[in-house]
Amino acid sequence: MANPVSARSSVALSPEQGLSRYLSEIRKFPMLEKNEEFMLARKWLENDDTEAAEKMVTSHLRLVAKIAMGYRGYGLPMAEVISEGNVGLMQAVKKFDPEKGFRLATYAMWWIRAAIQEYILRSWSLVKLGTTAAQKKLFFNLRRLKGEMKALDEGDLRPEQARLIAEKLNVTEAEVFSMNGRMSGSDASLNVPMGTDGDMEWQDWLADDDQGQAEDFADRQEYDARMDLLSNAMTDLNERERHILTERRLSEEPKTLEELSETYNVSRERIRQIEVRAFEKLQKAMKRMAKEQGMPTAAGAVAN
Repeated sequence: MANPVSARSSVALSPEQGLSRYLSEIRKFPMLEKNEEFMLARKWLENDDTEAAEKMVTSHLRLVAKIAMGYRGYGLPMAEVISEGNVGLMQAVKKFDPEKGFRLATYAMWWIRAAIQEYILRSWSLVKLGTTAAQKKLFFNLRRLKGEMKALDEGDLRPEQARLIAEKLNVTEAEVFSMNGRMSGSDASLNVPMGTDGDMEWQDWLADDDQGQAEDFADRQEYDARMDLLSNAMTDLNERERHILTERRLSEEPKTLEELSETYNVSRERIRQIEVRAFEKLQKAMKRMAKEQGMPTAAGAVAN
């Protein structure tokens, strides 16, 4: 099968050639209606129609930019992050099958995020010191949890904040403090001037003018897809594993090890072991099912 984007494609307008200009230019590409997208996808699949593929790619460049902005806190050049996301988008277009019922935006989000996360993992030297699933999860979720605690601007974490993060991500408090120290100072200002006349700021890109169309729809569909994966994967667990995992990790008010140990009349350590085993089984099941559906699993894209 041919490359979905030829050398003459509009994607050749690379972010590295001028990010402000690039962001302005990609806004000019129109969104695709569902029927139009379906027909273009069929042309690409059946006839290797590169023009059809290009239309699918260019109509989703704004989606890549929006997703990439969510990774601006890792201290990497945003143009490179967007470029990696574009690679993921092109891979998604190449493998997209409209007959499966998903819109391209929903399917592409998995590939875009996986490509960006892989780039970040390759670029950050701290990852070379530890690449366990738990450390990757900490790496990609620490800023989000700090934001929920309104602690992004505080620098060092307070002990109680580190304890909460460690419990949520199943890592040690020492790992939380270490990761936070390495990532501190990498946040980019939201007020950096953008646009050819400096009349826009980074934060203008966090809220897309077209919100409520493809991106909103894709967000809802991706959430539904993840929930379907989770629901199906839970069937791989036995009743006790499902209950303990739900109470410990999926409940809005998680139960303590002590509470569950009393319920099952076993030790807290035994409950912890069952929880860890159940979570590992759940991750494997979700990754297997995602692979069967053609969704990427790189960098924890399935279950972070």
